[in-house]
Amino acid sequence: MQLGRYAADSFALDGEILAAIEAWHRTGRALGERDFDDLAIRLLDYQLRFNKPYARYCASLGVSPSSLPQSWKQIPAVPAAAFKEATLSTFDPQRAALAFETSGTTTGQGGRHFMETRALYDASLLAGFERFVLADRRRLRYFNLVPNPAERPQSSLGYMMAQVSASYGDGQTGWYLRGEDLLFDAFVADAGAAIDASQPVCIAATAFALVIVLDEMERRDLSLAFPAGSRVMETGGFKGRVRAVAREELYARAARAFCLPIESIVAEYGMTELSSQYYDSPQSRPTLGARKKVAPPWLRARVVATDGKTVSDGIVGALVHVDLANRSSCLAVATEDLGAQFADGLVVIGREAGASLRGCSLDAETLRPR
Repeated sequence: MQLGRYAADSFALDGEILAAIEAWHRTGRALGERDFDDLAIRLLDYQLRFNKPYARYCASLGVSPSSLPQSWKQIPAVPAAAFKEATLSTFDPQRAALAFETSGTTTGQGGRHFMETRALYDASLLAGFERFVLADRRRLRYFNLVPNPAERPQSSLGYMMAQVSASYGDGQTGWYLRGEDLLFDAFVADAGAAIDASQPVCIAATAFALVIVLDEMERRDLSLAFPAGSRVMETGGFKGRVRAVAREELYARAARAFCLPIESIVAEYGMTELSSQYYDSPQSRPTLGARKKVAPPWLRARVVATDGKTVSDGIVGALVHVDLANRSSCLAVATEDLGAQFADGLVVIGREAGASLRGCSLDAETLRPR
């Protein structure tokens, strides 16, 4: 009976979430506050019944199927670090359609995010990318300076860019990370071919990998005049590594090296524990200062103080994300990232002091051009 109830409830929730994603993706129709609240609370009830570690955590905070909150802002958020300590899934992870791993820390301890179906993850990432990065619906050639899923299938970023490249690319996708090596000469050769063919490109890169490419281009006194319509999607940051470059400097250098307008460089903000991503808002992209992030309507953030209470707009606090696409894991995740909420978007400031090192750029820490 329990298995039958689980399958029925899972199917029904997936249908509702996919319908919300599809409506926004195709027509721009977004979930209103009341609809988001309703779906989030029902999803919480489902996860309390089928995700035992999360249910125990919520019970310790006084939340149970018989005592549900009234608003998504009151849903208990599991710390992102908990994905390292427990299997936070509503199903047997041996049946996982997707299993992504965080980069871990300097001690090598990482977390894992299991997903029962590819449908929600794929629909979410493709809708967000097309709306926020491909608003012009241009078909691009993808140059991926991120982990290749053929080599690193546990990388959520690599998986994301493989799906994007297959769905929106021109069929000539390039991957330029191999283990700890950056295939710089192959990148330059493929860039030259795209330029000769007047084919616009999208360079998807972790921040550190992008720095390595720019360093080598400057060392060789090289620039690449990519065709109009080309763009860069940067992700990851530096997260406390030995070398860090201010985002303003990084974007200015990239714009010069690739002969692109600054607004064609877009930052993505995501994490392995989520199924959806934030992007720089179109209105803030012409600037080099602090850009505001926007999200698809099934992903929302709140900024909290040390007591866990939501703070007012403009006040810096820790970020909590509520992602309805996390149906088979935990919909609410508390992070060690700092930020501030505004009416027109979210400003992501960085890591809390003493937070564990983690994130996509760790994969590129020791890259050297080959």
